[in-house]
Amino acid sequence: MHASIIYQITIQEKLDSQWSEWFMPLVIHNDTDGTTRLCGPIRDQAELHGLLAKLRDLNLTLMTVDRIEPP
Repeated sequence: MHASIIYQITIQEKLDSQWSEWFMPLVIHNDTDGTTRLCGPIRDQAELHGLLAKLRDLNLTLMTVDRIEPP
């Protein structure tokens, strides 16, 4: 079994907290510049691609996908 990897995904639009359950286990952070960061563990590439498909289906603008290396 592989350990989850922490990702930070930034989108151009603001997401309300009502989407929290749909994007679990990621946490939604709204930034002052109007962008949104989704941060949290993703098990594998299939889960990552599924999340990116959700963003696409909502017609959200993907800005960055960053893999966060553990300290």
